[in-house]
Amino acid sequence: MRKALFLYGTLTFDPLFALIAGPGQSTTGQTATRQTATLHEHAVDIVAGDRLPFLTARAGTQTTGHLWTGLDAQQWLRLDTYELAFGYLLRPVMVVADNGGSTEALAYFPPPHLHAVGRTWVLADWIASDADIALRAAAELARHDPPLGPEALLRQWTMIAGRAHAGQRAASTSAPATLRHAARPDDFTVTAARPLAGEFFKLAGLSVSHRRFDGTQASDLRREVLVGCDAALVLPYDPLRDRVLLVEQFRPAPARRGDGNPWTLEPVAGMVDAGETPEQAALRETAEEAGLTLHHLERMFAFYASPGSSTDYFTCYLGLADLPDDHSTSGGLADEAEDLRLHVIPFAQALDLIDSGEVTAGPLIAMLLWLSRHRDRLRDSLPEKLRENA
Repeated sequence: MRKALFLYGTLTFDPLFALIAGPGQSTTGQTATRQTATLHEHAVDIVAGDRLPFLTARAGTQTTGHLWTGLDAQQWLRLDTYELAFGYLLRPVMVVADNGGSTEALAYFPPPHLHAVGRTWVLADWIASDADIALRAAAELARHDPPLGPEALLRQWTMIAGRAHAGQRAASTSAPATLRHAARPDDFTVTAARPLAGEFFKLAGLSVSHRRFDGTQASDLRREVLVGCDAALVLPYDPLRDRVLLVEQFRPAPARRGDGNPWTLEPVAGMVDAGETPEQAALRETAEEAGLTLHHLERMFAFYASPGSSTDYFTCYLGLADLPDDHSTSGGLADEAEDLRLHVIPFAQALDLIDSGEVTAGPLIAMLLWLSRHRDRLRDSLPEKLRENA
């Protein structure tokens, strides 16, 4: 039976530990207790290529952390999931508690594929740089009931981390209000009404309260929201040839609705990965999906795809590129099961596809209409690199 756990690094940050371990469900009325303890002959360095802590044996050093006793089975399960999912290993250690007594405990050691950079990990530095993202990801984990197991967490981590970064991006983005209501922090509250459901995207049941336009309060409105992702979208455009590149692929949502032709025409698009900016994602996706290296990337606009039911937030770009007659007609990554057909067509034909109803993806319609407004400017002020290729 496990008796004690020695924690170091990020899990000594109390708000993160509380989200990961949870409150505990002791049937004896006792709760877990914590005390400061020291692990001798060990140091905590920074993981190479990341800012995570790396526990390593090193003569003449010591590491101070938290010694937990009395953790219940659910707390152990949640902590194991958070660590073992990424290859960390539980090993026994002897620590010296703050009362001077030696205690045997377990500690999570990093997996063999990680390496340290030989620089000391400092909690205050991590809090300043990464704690917000970690807390956002942990808050999503805490909303699962039953808790995710290690395999499920590892499978879902890319999306969980991406949503954490999206939340931080949303919180730091300016919210102009020249016509709409200028929201104050106490104008609305959103709380979870039930656990999250789903593996890739999530369905969140919410209880929403908000200020009404007449000054009264709308309270405890039950809503459901698809928790999606932030994405970067690119419309490749060749201003010399006046051509655009469109992507065609099968989409399950139109098929689920009952659409007789669920193959859709779209711009280049992809999720903004954790740690990426939307611009970096736009450049990466253009290379992966369309095989293009852009001469110039210009931001068009950003918007919520369906604000009544989804968190999806799209940042849209125009990408100036060469689109010759012999450009590839296929694209995408095989390891992501992408089956894409590429169409390089005159801009006028693309506009006609809006009127005919063949283009049904809202983002592509908006991006083509944006290009119709800015097309003359773009063609009159070609980048020098494009002029050289003329």
